[in-house]
Amino acid sequence: MRPVIVILFFMMCIMGQSCKKEENQAPTQPLNEIVDSSAMIKYSGAFTSGPYGNTSGTAEIYVQGSNYLVKLVNFSSSNGPALHVYLSKEAMPINYFDLGSLKSTNGSQVYNIAGMPDFNQYKFISIHCVQYNHLFGSAAIN
Repeated sequence: MRPVIVILFFMMCIMGQSCKKEENQAPTQPLNEIVDSSAMIKYSGAFTSGPYGNTSGTAEIYVQGSNYLVKLVNFSSSNGPALHVYLSKEAMPINYFDLGSLKSTNGSQVYNIAGMPDFNQYKFISIHCVQYNHLFGSAAIN
C-alpha cells in the first residue's frame, strides 16, 4: 500500500509543478513596447487564466499596411518554461500560429503575425507552455 501512495504523491508533484520548474523561464523585466501610430486596432479581448497559470491584461490585434500585430497590454502571467504566444482557433491551442516566445511575464509587448489569418476562425490569443502542453491563459478576441 505504501509504494502506491509514494507513486501517487510523486505523480501529483510532477503534474502540478511541471510548468513551474525554473529552467527556461520567461524574462520578468516589465516591457513597454508600443505599436506605430499608423496601425489601427481591429480586435481585442481580456485575458482569463488557464488551468496551469494566471494571466491578466488585454490582447489587441492591429493592422498596419498589410501586416498584423498582436499587442499584449498591461499583461501579467505566471512564469514557466518555454512559454509561447499563439494566435489560435481554440483557447487550448490545437490549430494555431506560433508568434514566438513570451518576451516577458509583465508589461506591454508586440508580436508580428506571419501571413494573413482568417480572424473569423482564429479567435484566441493564448499563452502556452510548449514544453508540457499547458495552457496558462487566453483572450477571446472580438
